[in-house]
Amino acid sequence: MTVVHRWLAEPLPKDVAQALERLAAAPGVARIAVMPDVHLSEHVCVGTVLGTADRLYPQAVGGDIGCGMAVVRLEASREMLADAEAAERVFAALRERVPAIRHHAARDAPLGALSDPGLQRTIARELRVEFGTLGRGNHFLEVQADEHDQLWLMVHSGSRALGPAVRDHHLARGSAGGSAHKGLVSLSVDGYGADYLHDHALAVAFARANRRAIGEAAAAALRHALGIEVDWGSWQDVVHNFVREEVHAGERLWVHRKGASSAQADEFGVIPGSMGTWSFHVEGRGCAAAMCSSSHGAGRKLARGEARRRVPVREFERSLGAVFYERALVPRLCDEAPAAYKDISAVMRAQRELVRILRRLEPVLVYKGA
Repeated sequence: MTVVHRWLAEPLPKDVAQALERLAAAPGVARIAVMPDVHLSEHVCVGTVLGTADRLYPQAVGGDIGCGMAVVRLEASREMLADAEAAERVFAALRERVPAIRHHAARDAPLGALSDPGLQRTIARELRVEFGTLGRGNHFLEVQADEHDQLWLMVHSGSRALGPAVRDHHLARGSAGGSAHKGLVSLSVDGYGADYLHDHALAVAFARANRRAIGEAAAAALRHALGIEVDWGSWQDVVHNFVREEVHAGERLWVHRKGASSAQADEFGVIPGSMGTWSFHVEGRGCAAAMCSSSHGAGRKLARGEARRRVPVREFERSLGAVFYERALVPRLCDEAPAAYKDISAVMRAQRELVRILRRLEPVLVYKGA
């Protein structure tokens, strides 16, 4: 019987509970840990940690393989970004250096040899214009201030087109092999799963490189706009969509994290809130029941379509307060409003057993692709 542990900030919605029940009944699933930011997603909920003995579930990693957060300390205090004129200089420099979707010209992209040459040819062309781009949705670049008014940069992005291409390629192979259970496709670790692990590792590496490229471009933008330098020795990168082999309670498991971060004892972590709320740098407590994991953020409370219907522009603007953002994009950003996300304070209280807080950060400037 599958062991399920939960750390919840609020009662589970019926559709989320049903999705978790389906996952627990899938072949080879030994353990599940439910994080407090859990919310409905296709096949496997975001905020789920899954442990299996000998099978891999690409849907329990998701499409944006390697997605995560990177942070770095800026050699600047909050007063350097205190007025709208300074913010606009930063936005102008970021628009030039960090596009949301693609660069105008192709560039070298750090991609190794994928398991399938056809997949390689198809995706390599796309990545040459996507490398160093942010993406849409909940991806962002944010300048934040900690409790001492020290500025930090936070980058949230992933593997761009590579992750979904890898997922879809291997789901198709698994489905053709008849390994589906109520829509959940699994791969044998000794069979198709070996190729998935190879391509997954390349996607994780690409996502990390992409965040670093964005960070370096943002550093150049901040230097150009305001003369701000970056303390690169403080750079930290935390992945929250991945699978790897780990040992928990003496059992060797393939631990899948979809919208969840590793939180081994003393391991650094990043937990963002939303555009207008606190984010946190944390340290893992190594909670065995959670397979040493934590939430990856606040978690959505409203689906994107529902948020667009229910959050008017005026409420969005009110909820952002003094945070700098590009006002021309507001009509397309309402699905990213703080009201669309769970209360980050409640999420952090629910996972006190999983992490300890190192610092709390307030958003100062938010740059997003709409």
